[in-house]
Amino acid sequence: MKKVFLFVLALLFSMAISAQEFKFEKETINYGKIKKNADGKRIFKFTNIGDAPIIIKEIKTSCDCTVPEKPKKPIMPGEEATITVSYDTATVGGFSKEIIIFSNAKTSPKKIKIKGFIID
Repeated sequence: MKKVFLFVLALLFSMAISAQEFKFEKETINYGKIKKNADGKRIFKFTNIGDAPIIIKEIKTSCDCTVPEKPKKPIMPGEEATITVSYDTATVGGFSKEIIIFSNAKTSPKKIKIKGFIID
């Protein structure tokens, strides 16, 4: 009986910890071909499909050429939010960059991507 109780307690505890979850409209944004020095700002939209608030603690990128902007407040269950990513389009050529989101969601860290090709 004691083992069953501990198992149920552990199951409930693990469910409470991982009750937050992202649902992105797109996990990769393809800029396609864009002109050098064009506007490199793109928006990732997502929804909290869990039953507890998501708190984004930090967002890192694979280089300084990509600058993310995270939501400033917790994202409540069912609420939509955005992460804005600005890419420096000054260098001609292809790019593929990773944005890594650290949060209290069960899929943390969560990785999203941008890619494209800058033409002169």
